[in-house]
Amino acid sequence: MIGKSDLSATWAAVFSLLFAIGILLVGIGLFFTALGLRAAVEQFSTITTGLVMSSYFAGFIAGTFICPALIRRAGHIRAFAAMASVASTTAIVHAIVVDPWIWAFLRLMTGACLVGLYMVMESWLNALAPDAARGRVFAAYMAVTLVAMGVGQFLVLTGDVVGFVPLGVVSILLSLSLVPVAFTSTPEPRPVTVPQMSLKRLYAISPLGCSAAFSSGLLNSAFYGMGAVFGQRIGLSEAGVVAFMSATIFGGALLQWPVGHASDRNDRRYVLALVCAGAAAFAAAGRAVTAVSTEALIVCAFFYGGLVFTLYGLSVALLNDRIDKEELLEVASGLLLLHGIGAALGPAVAGIVMDLLGPGSLLSYFALVLAATAGFAVWRIRAFPLPPERQHGYVSMSTSTPVVLAMDPRAGEAEERAAP
Repeated sequence: MIGKSDLSATWAAVFSLLFAIGILLVGIGLFFTALGLRAAVEQFSTITTGLVMSSYFAGFIAGTFICPALIRRAGHIRAFAAMASVASTTAIVHAIVVDPWIWAFLRLMTGACLVGLYMVMESWLNALAPDAARGRVFAAYMAVTLVAMGVGQFLVLTGDVVGFVPLGVVSILLSLSLVPVAFTSTPEPRPVTVPQMSLKRLYAISPLGCSAAFSSGLLNSAFYGMGAVFGQRIGLSEAGVVAFMSATIFGGALLQWPVGHASDRNDRRYVLALVCAGAAAFAAAGRAVTAVSTEALIVCAFFYGGLVFTLYGLSVALLNDRIDKEELLEVASGLLLLHGIGAALGPAVAGIVMDLLGPGSLLSYFALVLAATAGFAVWRIRAFPLPPERQHGYVSMSTSTPVVLAMDPRAGEAEERAAP
């Protein structure tokens, strides 16, 4: 039986880790926007900027394979300290050296380091979360993720974007995220072995779920990587860019529950099709009002983000409707890889589109990807009817690392049934 003092210590450690995650994500949110604005001011072409931003997500994919071995060898705290130090250093070097080739290499390193930081904190959080409160801890983690990324946008206004201050603040935040981890008194968690599933089998289970996960990667990485470039190139002030970016992210935080609730009460594929169609409509509307009203653009961005940030959670839920719960971690891990592949391509593709059709075409790119996904969803609905009783509950999902998937309360249920 767990005593009250032990339970209090556990919750204190959980809150400490959530605080560290919040600091880290504020820094990451600022990093993306500050770097995008700096690239635009330095007259990097949109193709070059897209390739630089894609390097981050390529590093993120590489890190998911490299970092587990590093953590096993050095331990959670020492591995975290090393990766936080390297990531903090890359922020400073970005400010000192303005060269796209160097930036691309730095973004590759940053992505690999940050996925390792996520792994450490998520595995620790997963180990600490009480079984009876895993759902609440998972929900709190998701809320902290989106809110912190949104708050990070406002720190762009702390200094001139071509100066040292914004990227210096990024370095400070990445370094400070180490403090709660370094001073933790809880034992290190066991290394997590991430289940693997072939993408071919994943597609066979749910072609629409795979398509939605891939589209989510294409869209969200392009938004984070090229959103600030879009804002600067269409003539928004730095405050306008911050408003555009933060409205999109906060929209995603606020509309998770309504969309998830609707998907639990109806055929999830209909909801996914409507989400994609609605987000495409808001992206197209934003494109239409870009030269007319900044306020209208921000309103469109809010509702676009509210819909598009649910796409990955819907894709996971779609596959869960077709598998045994014992397979949840394997399926979600495979979907995360598929999302990551889309994320590595997203900024580069968006950069090419913006170079050919102008900066405002970023929203056209969003609308096109979403319209294609919505069309595929409609075809699947007509060709393959699904009884509504086969659906499981929707859970808002993180796209950080496979480690966080174990915090999903559905995974806990599966583990209980599998236990002897």
